[in-house]
Amino acid sequence: MKGIKKIAYTTIGFISLILGVIGVILPILPTTPFLLLTSFCFLRSSERINEWFKGTKIYKKHLQDFVEEKAMTMKQKIIILAFSESLILIPCILVDNLMMRMTLVTIMLLKLYYFMFRIRTIKE
Repeated sequence: MKGIKKIAYTTIGFISLILGVIGVILPILPTTPFLLLTSFCFLRSSERINEWFKGTKIYKKHLQDFVEEKAMTMKQKIIILAFSESLILIPCILVDNLMMRMTLVTIMLLKLYYFMFRIRTIKE
C-alpha cells in the first residue's frame, strides 16, 4: 500500500509539474498553485525527486520565495487571484440560489483578504 501511495504522489506531482510549466507559457493557467501541488506531492513521494525539483530553475523562480518566506510578488498574487476569482464568479453568476451566491462571494472576499494581508508582498 505504501508503494502505491508513492507512485500516486509521484504521478500527480509530474502531472501538476507539466501543468505548471504550461502555465509559465500560457497566461490562462496559473503556475504557482500547480507548482505548490508538485512540491507537496514530491515531498511525500521521494526525497530524491523532491531534491531534484527544488534544484530546478522553475522552483527557484516561482516557489522558493513563497515556501521559504511566505511571500509572493504582486504579479503572482494578481495572476492567481484573477484566475481563481473568475472561476468562482462563473457559478456565482449561473446559480440562482441567494445563499450559494453569498457563500461564493464570502469565499472570494476571504481569499482576497488572505492574499493581500496575510501573504507578504515582495518586489520583483
